[in-house]
Amino acid sequence: MTDNILITTEVRVTTVTIDRQDKKNAITQAMYGAMADAIEEYGQTDTARALILTGAGDMFTAGNDLQDFSIQGSGKSEEMPPVGRFLNAIRDCPKPLIAAVNGPGIGIGLTMLLHCDLVYAGQSATFGAPFVKLGLVPEAGASILLPASVGMAVANDILLAGRTLTADEAHSYGLVARVFADADLMTEVQAIAQSVAQSAPVALRRSKALIRNQKDQIADHMAAEISVFVEQLKSPDFAESVAALMQKRAPNYG
Repeated sequence: MTDNILITTEVRVTTVTIDRQDKKNAITQAMYGAMADAIEEYGQTDTARALILTGAGDMFTAGNDLQDFSIQGSGKSEEMPPVGRFLNAIRDCPKPLIAAVNGPGIGIGLTMLLHCDLVYAGQSATFGAPFVKLGLVPEAGASILLPASVGMAVANDILLAGRTLTADEAHSYGLVARVFADADLMTEVQAIAQSVAQSAPVALRRSKALIRNQKDQIADHMAAEISVFVEQLKSPDFAESVAALMQKRAPNYG
């Protein structure tokens, strides 16, 4: 458990908030474990019928804590790491997942949205996945789900060229359902979540299952991605990206 993940449940709506504002809400393995626990519990119980993922302050998440991943990536444990549990939890959750993107969503902050059923953004939200700039590869099924969501050309612009989308651009490409004023985002999303929570629960589950009917294919693709991702965590390129980050300089990949 970690103090950096806040979990509240009110009137059958659970809200999971990433709260590590001093580190731009960058996510550690401990934080992934706490979010996985919350999402797994939500999926298995009737305490809540809608779940909101959001960030504290003016940042959704800056993505993975690279220093934490550098340490974890050198390990040899056969146990599934917390990030793997989190990715499986958002992929397999049988109930509605709602994202309220309240600021920049970088890396996993973008790719997790591809597993959410309803995605809303504040006007100041931005979306980017600079994996190749860090010596890494896409994860969370992004290399198949992002092209399916925004089209191959835009997906390549994001994943290969490192383009960052504004909230309005993300909406125009279908990555985001609606964009709200920053000050109104949580009020609007909570109202939507309450509406979802009041719907017939069995119909919600079955509708989601019909919409997400390629889960097995996505699971296989995610497994292939994570294998390459783990290899890259041990690569000289990733080591250089972490060193450059710590030394506040541009990486030199030779």
